[in-house]
Amino acid sequence: MAAGRKKIGKMGWTLIALALIALVMFNLWRWALANNAVALLDWGDRQFGGNAGYRIALADGPYGADAQQRIAVIVPDQPSARPRPVVIFIHGGSWAFGDPRDYRFIGRTLAREGYVVVLPGYRLGGPGKFPHMIEDGATAVAWTRTHIAQYGGDTGQVVLMGHSAGAYNVMMLGLERQWLGRAGVPDGFIKGVIGLSGPYDFYPFTSDSTRHAFGDAPDPVLTQPIHFVRGDAPHVLLITGAADTTVKPRNSIALAKALTEAGLPTRPVVLNGVDHGGTVMMMAAPFSRDRRVLDPVLAFLAAQCQPNTGQLKPASPPVQPHSR
Repeated sequence: MAAGRKKIGKMGWTLIALALIALVMFNLWRWALANNAVALLDWGDRQFGGNAGYRIALADGPYGADAQQRIAVIVPDQPSARPRPVVIFIHGGSWAFGDPRDYRFIGRTLAREGYVVVLPGYRLGGPGKFPHMIEDGATAVAWTRTHIAQYGGDTGQVVLMGHSAGAYNVMMLGLERQWLGRAGVPDGFIKGVIGLSGPYDFYPFTSDSTRHAFGDAPDPVLTQPIHFVRGDAPHVLLITGAADTTVKPRNSIALAKALTEAGLPTRPVVLNGVDHGGTVMMMAAPFSRDRRVLDPVLAFLAAQCQPNTGQLKPASPPVQPHSR
């Protein structure tokens, strides 16, 4: 009996140690996201998610003359008889920092689901002030339109996706026609827009990051996505965390309401207990086991890309928005 109690005790201590390690890793990744050390999250995704199901088709190529105008493409590792839908993901970082190479976990996650994923960078800080960050996004979309077929992508099925500042960028590209039009991208090229924890209605500017990025705009009101809602815009998915104190959920709620009133029914997905970094963190292993972000993203992508989905896996069932 004593030996049995001793054995059970060792097992118990092992479980406690594993739980503590998991807790430390979780808090470390939360700290990494809060401090924009997303490279650590990407490293964790590689360790827990493995290297199967995707390949890097373009590691780091230019789409413009500036050193930050770089682009990567991640694709499924299995061939497809038909071109695959494309997701262009634009990273966040308060329009001041961030590296698309640190967001390869987005590419790995979606490539395993059958999507070609484009990860563009853009000018940051002073050179990237409004409207330059949006112009760079439009140029990256134009690059995708011209080049993505050689990576197996379908130019008839392109969806924009972004987190935080990147969600702002993609929403402006999707709602205000002038940016893509100036880059030579025809109206209707973008089939959908996904915003994770994005700022869409934040004037007057109350933070250093927004004042720096938008304070020089001739008409600050016209920097706000909510003023460009239209009934014929691409379909929009808005996901945010109820515990987000960086970009408050009211941004997604207000934009969804405005889009609905304009004739494009939109319901925000507001996740209880999730903060600003949580929406992107849940796109990386091992946190993607909590599917409250991934499931609505995959359901939305499948809905926008149904006419020609190649060899995609069946879409996950849509989830209902969580209460606010």
